[in-house]
Amino acid sequence: MAKRQMIEIDEGKCNGCGECIPNCPEGALQVIDGKARLISDLFCDGLGACIGHCPQAAITTLTREAQGYDEIRVMGNIVKQGQNVIKAHLTHLKDHGQDAYLRQALDFLKINNISDPLEINTLSATDRSGGCPSARKVIDSAAGGCPGSKMMDFREKNSAAGERRTNHQSASTLRQWPVQIMLVPAHASFFENAEVLIAADCVPFAYADFHEDLLKGKALLIGCPKLDELNVYGAKFSEVLEQHTVKSITYAHMEVPCCSGMINVIKSAIAASGKKVPFEDVTISIKGERLR
Repeated sequence: MAKRQMIEIDEGKCNGCGECIPNCPEGALQVIDGKARLISDLFCDGLGACIGHCPQAAITTLTREAQGYDEIRVMGNIVKQGQNVIKAHLTHLKDHGQDAYLRQALDFLKINNISDPLEINTLSATDRSGGCPSARKVIDSAAGGCPGSKMMDFREKNSAAGERRTNHQSASTLRQWPVQIMLVPAHASFFENAEVLIAADCVPFAYADFHEDLLKGKALLIGCPKLDELNVYGAKFSEVLEQHTVKSITYAHMEVPCCSGMINVIKSAIAASGKKVPFEDVTISIKGERLR
């Protein structure tokens, strides 16, 4: 079994209130013997829609070995619960940028002659046929969702916007959202056939040419190797490499020693993947100069 992000329930904190159940339209949770339980890995997408609805803060996410999420089996459960639950599930997929799962869900509805409660029409023909991930467009959310974690792909928009910039403006080369290692889903389509830049989060502030010299044309992951958990970062890098063909990885960090800890984590993830992924180590001085 592959490792992927899943929810974890702290039985010591859980009081069995069931507040999480309505917020898991996939049907992965049930209250059994007075505690919320994850009844099947196949039904849990690991995106954590249930987390914010637990008054005891008993639900978190972690990366562990698990059976792959099965959208078709999930839809089989969801359609039995009516249009409101179907709508909640489709909105959930859209808010998290789950293009592939959303296509599977829409196909399931079409095959079974079930109406689409969101009347989604923003997916192009290429998107519906499972075409090249780099050609997929942003799927705008039909309902609210946390803008800090909603996945978005800026590649087409930034290309057009760059052409309209005046000489007095610097164009952003950011291609996606979110960018924090902890928030970016490993299955995000913008990682496929991408050059990936992993940056210590002080680098963009110190290095004035960050966008043009380092970020342009790359998918971005940022984090702090001193303050965050490197083992969690390592697990995320491994997931990305397992699920995608990555052309290269560049790690940009400050010259201070605490920034260097990520180097071995990245190299270990590459080695464990068994793939030949070119790696470049870039060091930025605290005065904002590129040292190598």
